[in-house]
Amino acid sequence: MLIFDEVQSGLGRAGHLWAYEGYGVVPDIMTLAKLLANGLPIGAILVTDTVASILQPGDHGSTFAGGPLVCRAAQVVFDRISQPAFLQQVTENGERLRGMLEDLASPHIIDVRGAGLLVGMELDTAVTPVITAAREQGVLIINAGENVIRLAPPLIVEPAEIDTVVSVIAQGLRTL
Repeated sequence: MLIFDEVQSGLGRAGHLWAYEGYGVVPDIMTLAKLLANGLPIGAILVTDTVASILQPGDHGSTFAGGPLVCRAAQVVFDRISQPAFLQQVTENGERLRGMLEDLASPHIIDVRGAGLLVGMELDTAVTPVITAAREQGVLIINAGENVIRLAPPLIVEPAEIDTVVSVIAQGLRTL
């Protein structure tokens, strides 16, 4: 049985409605949360018919499932994110972000990788100085380990905002 955790990577983040779509496999179970109701507390699983036929009442429960307000929010979010034009914009903005980071051509950049608007930039040194410099410029970025900058901007990020973030990262790289 294949289980995918799409809490962070699903619902458009990777440029597809579901991240698994970019890899040619289909999970038997998929977990969702956070993005589903735009930050309101919700959790969900999606299962294949085969898995559903095994589940009995009481086999699955959630502290964040079934509330009418968050379920309505989830419906609105899902309807918006699942629109092909919205997903295309996520893909284009992700390509812009990765391309601009690659174009920085800093000797400290080892790799820029990711899908959609989930991007990592690996450096040959600790990223803390770059994160600190960005924060001083009013831009919040985080790390994924000691030497990777993790970028996961909102799905509605504008190209000008991407330009600003990359400019701030470039300034931070120059401090290394």
